[in-house]
Amino acid sequence: MDILNSINDFLWTWILIAVLLGGGIYFTVRLGGTQFRMLWEMLRLLFASGRRHDDAADRSLPPSRSISSFQAFMVSLASRVGTGNIAGVAIAIAVGGPGAVFWMWVVAIIGSANAFVESTLAQLFKVRGDHSYRGGPAYYILKGLKSRGFAILFAVLIILTFGLAFNSVQSNTIAIALHNSFGVAPWISGAVCMVLTLAVIFGGIQRIARINEIVVPVMALLYLGLGLYVVITRIEYFPHVLELIFENAFGFGPAVGGGMGAALMMGVKRGLFSNEAGEGSTPNAAATAAVTHPVKQGLIQTLGVFTDTLLVCTATAFIILCSGVFDSGLTGIELTQSALATEVGSAASTFVAIAILLFAFTSIIANYYYGETNLAFINTDRRLRFALRLAVGAMVMIGSVATLEAVWTMADITMALMTLVNMTAILLLGKYAVKCLHDYRKQKRRGLDPQYHRDTIPEIASETDCWP
Repeated sequence: MDILNSINDFLWTWILIAVLLGGGIYFTVRLGGTQFRMLWEMLRLLFASGRRHDDAADRSLPPSRSISSFQAFMVSLASRVGTGNIAGVAIAIAVGGPGAVFWMWVVAIIGSANAFVESTLAQLFKVRGDHSYRGGPAYYILKGLKSRGFAILFAVLIILTFGLAFNSVQSNTIAIALHNSFGVAPWISGAVCMVLTLAVIFGGIQRIARINEIVVPVMALLYLGLGLYVVITRIEYFPHVLELIFENAFGFGPAVGGGMGAALMMGVKRGLFSNEAGEGSTPNAAATAAVTHPVKQGLIQTLGVFTDTLLVCTATAFIILCSGVFDSGLTGIELTQSALATEVGSAASTFVAIAILLFAFTSIIANYYYGETNLAFINTDRRLRFALRLAVGAMVMIGSVATLEAVWTMADITMALMTLVNMTAILLLGKYAVKCLHDYRKQKRRGLDPQYHRDTIPEIASETDCWP
């Protein structure tokens, strides 16, 4: 653990913060602040995205095998909204202090530009799979940068990160929450989650999408409602909570947590784990959608960053900070449960256990899909896919009985390496996302529903054969 912690600290202290924030600022400028200027367009596209094949420019996939823009959004949101929002935020506050919340907001607002670029590129360079479109960083690295070795490196890292490491974090959090609320032994939680996971992932992306588009919105709304209730009932403490967040973010006021450095590091680290902007994971889901222009899904996925961090993560932060138990020595899901029990009563702790069970379980199956689509990029042998499914089930079981520190440290290291590869790729390929955005805006100004054609960017026309 000492060696792993040293590697983790080096990556996050000296490299990742500069790359993520620097890249986000660069793309914010290049895109003209798209994440702010086109917020209404994001909402309009999301609520108009329920149809599947009707909106697709490419009719080569039968309707039963296409994924709607909304479903793709929910698959990515299922991966985002999970332990990072409930347990991850609690860890950030416990270690970095209330100021970590401010840096989470910064990562979301600036990093959403990274999310737009990576998801637009995923749509632009997507390919036809057996059951739906496929795409993501491995595909746009291969097609855009012409580097199969670099693409395989990313594919291996995302399999390790999402298929294995992140799923151990999810099952670990489920086990802790169920043990605290119901006294369920961790190995029992792990065994049940493993069986349910295998049952779902053997059904493919369509089953994953159908489950996530139902479960994720319902649980997210219920959890947000609970957070809003706490804020309203404790409204007199709200100004103090905001003051605490901003003071601690810059090292002012009384020392809480590890000071400004710890607040910055934990805010960026846990913020990225939660919203995944620039990490290279959500483009894998974004690529599956049937849309008429790559920018449409890029904008919708940008909205996912705001939904995750500015709404769900903020709800958790205010629940913890309004309760006053953030410096009690607890961390992770136990801190969130304790905070809710203080504010609402013991029944709230039970609700959190159920919420984390559903949030984390939908994250597990969405994470698996990211691993599967990248394994298919490396090799389409069905035996390897079968082996990956068994490995995911095994990691769900192992994570439930492992220590909190071990699973989160491994997840942070693999996440950091994966993010570095993806950020390098989108910084090199981002010019194509900028051209797509210019084309989209030009068509909108003419009153058209934007349609992308491969000859829009002639230099990559041969690599974008999913477009007419």
